[in-house]
Amino acid sequence: MADGLNMSRRIRRTPYTDRVEIAGVKGFSVVNHMLLPKAYSRSVEEDYWHLREHVQVWDVSCQRQVQIQGKDAAELVQLMTPRNLTNAIVGNCLYVPLTDVAGGLINDPVLLKLSDDKYWLSIADSDVLLWAEGLALGKGLNVQLSEPDVSPLAIQGPKADDLMASIFGESIRKIGFFEFSWVFFKGTRQLIARSGYSRQGGFEIYLEGAHLGGELWDTVLEAGQQYNIAPGCPNLIERIEGGLLSYGNEMTRANNPLEIGLEKYCSLDGTVNYIGRKAIENIAQKGPKRKIYGVLFDSPACPTCSKPWVVKHGEVAVGQITSAVFSPRLEKNVGVGLVEKGYWTAGLEVSVTLPDGQIHRGQLSNLPFA
Repeated sequence: MADGLNMSRRIRRTPYTDRVEIAGVKGFSVVNHMLLPKAYSRSVEEDYWHLREHVQVWDVSCQRQVQIQGKDAAELVQLMTPRNLTNAIVGNCLYVPLTDVAGGLINDPVLLKLSDDKYWLSIADSDVLLWAEGLALGKGLNVQLSEPDVSPLAIQGPKADDLMASIFGESIRKIGFFEFSWVFFKGTRQLIARSGYSRQGGFEIYLEGAHLGGELWDTVLEAGQQYNIAPGCPNLIERIEGGLLSYGNEMTRANNPLEIGLEKYCSLDGTVNYIGRKAIENIAQKGPKRKIYGVLFDSPACPTCSKPWVVKHGEVAVGQITSAVFSPRLEKNVGVGLVEKGYWTAGLEVSVTLPDGQIHRGQLSNLPFA
């Protein structure tokens, strides 16, 4: 299949796309109907080492916000997720699985509590705004729903603190993990969270005002020169090694939170009312049939996993891999996917069958990989 993306107005550009193109982007994906840079001039391995050692700037505007505001905002947000939000406070960023009536995962966004009656859901790739509107209409809730003009820019890597402090001041270092605060940029008040889709540490700037995108990109890139900054994107090696799951790859509506390892984000004692509660409580009582695991398997380097690969124990198919890549640090292929009940043992010997018939020997692993 030819590797390319035919551009049209149906695929939305971001406030940073012009700068991303100048920076030499080599490819895009599409998330939430918006462009997501997927590669620059470096190889995935070169990008991986740079991310682990320095700092990168990522255009993640595709991480759209669903704004829920109004008298019943808290009620609607709680209805959408099995996570108990009773103790959520302003300034929190909370990972919240969203479930349907059967307990299937609709999305796995980060919830930002802006006030007692205003929330943002920073979503993965599915139409959460439409789901929220349907629930609000069906329940007769007093809320206003919208997609605000907010375009996240991620600053990721071990030098992110120093870079951000050089731009916004030393107070930026005081922002706790999965918390947010406010800064001023070009006369505007902007939200910055200590979060991001990597294990290397960093921030996400939730830029409000698309007209400021070019100026923000330029400011970050200029200040980052002393820290060896480079444009980047979520790195497949770092993601899989770190056990970071991808909605649409590792999980869809066909999966429930318990099999994806999200038990700690699910209220199971009947004290919280949410869509899918009965189904999830029933699954918890019986136990899930599958669970997410890592698979560490031998060289040579595996290709891109565009279709699930069968994982076997002996001659028995026990699961599948949905994302995989060669890890230069571990010197093995690393993959992640669902494994059937009865085979949930880290270290269990397995084999992975690739599309061309090659068989790689390996073993199951807990996540994240060591």
